[in-house]
Amino acid sequence: MPTIASIGGKLIPWAMKGGLAMLDQGLITGSNFIMGIILARWLPSEQYGAYAVAFAVFVLLSMLYQSLFLEPQAVFGASAYRGCFRGYVKALLRLHLATALLILLVLGVVAEVALKLGQPGRLPGALAGVALAAPCILLFWLGRRTIYLEFSPAPAAGGSLFYCALILCGLYVAYRFGLLSPMSALLLMGLGALGASVFLFTYLKLRLPRTQGAPTLRDAWHRHWDYGRWALASAAMMWIPANVFYPLLSSLCGMAQAGELKALMNFTVPVLQTYAAISSLLLPYLVRVHEREGYAGTSVVTRRVTLLCVSGAVVYWAPLLLFKAPAFRLLYSGRYTEVAYLLPVVALGSLSWSAFFGLANALRAMTSPASVFAAVLVSSCVSVTVGVPAAWALGVRGVVWSMALSEALSLVMVLVLLRRKMRQAPDAVPNLPELSVSS
Repeated sequence: MPTIASIGGKLIPWAMKGGLAMLDQGLITGSNFIMGIILARWLPSEQYGAYAVAFAVFVLLSMLYQSLFLEPQAVFGASAYRGCFRGYVKALLRLHLATALLILLVLGVVAEVALKLGQPGRLPGALAGVALAAPCILLFWLGRRTIYLEFSPAPAAGGSLFYCALILCGLYVAYRFGLLSPMSALLLMGLGALGASVFLFTYLKLRLPRTQGAPTLRDAWHRHWDYGRWALASAAMMWIPANVFYPLLSSLCGMAQAGELKALMNFTVPVLQTYAAISSLLLPYLVRVHEREGYAGTSVVTRRVTLLCVSGAVVYWAPLLLFKAPAFRLLYSGRYTEVAYLLPVVALGSLSWSAFFGLANALRAMTSPASVFAAVLVSSCVSVTVGVPAAWALGVRGVVWSMALSEALSLVMVLVLLRRKMRQAPDAVPNLPELSVSS
């Protein structure tokens, strides 16, 4: 029978790592959240709408990168390449360089086309800013994930502190000198991420133990592709309901309505980014639990994580919904209050996503990203089918309701697929614990 000392010996290191991971992600989340609020206050509505569209493009890139680089790294770095981790990281850096060049080329062309077409709200400059900033930010994320796999998250938190300080100070300087724009804001993000990346990879070069052998680029890419192709498809489907409506609204209803949608969705950022921090520790842990204890152990951890995530989202949203009008006035200096009444719908979608997060990570740990793809494919198709006419007829209100519907459908689908997988497992518990999500 485990003693209090043995339980404490296991919990304290995880609590410390979890706290540092929360601090790390809190710095990233806080800086991005504050940046979104500042830009909403200081930029004209059309320019903020252009930033929202460009940031949606960046979100797509980040989700694809997460699928092909970060998520497989969490799985294979803790298993197949554990014995040659240093060489594995070098292979990933070479693959990142090729990816960065591709991003720069494609988005550079897209920005030039937008300029030729005369897109409003400084959209071409914002797209050019994404082309230059995205490779630096994604490199920063790769460094942070590598730190999480091998060391305490403390160095990652140090890099995030540098990133946060640079972009927030840079925003203030740009505003004071009249240089603030969607492009300059994105370039500041890229500059901060590049500086933090130099710090993290210098640390890794000094601290990672030298190992014998290294995977070839071909081997590393094939493993990542075999695992990540389903996660890649899932990411594309998950991007659709949350982000496709920014360019859609800008074309149907004007760039200002894209800014209104962004002002609403800014409130979801702390929840999304906090759980992204948890995922950096949770996915490798679930992989080890699944290898050691099978489906039964994974089921127990999944229940706890899912209930924790839903509870955390409730705690976050409850005061915001009680004081939504003052929150909009305080954060946006009296702007965008006309869409404050939609915040409860945004919260409903966020609660569904929080439950989906825990269940989807369990499927990924079981190396079943195809199940996650199946879940989000159905919900995304429904979202687009409903959302496009809703956006045309109702504007922001129709988009927000279609996004909430999509999140709820994703939750239902992933729950059904996970329960089916558990029942088929030879060592599974009889049933996955029930989840109750109040509407």
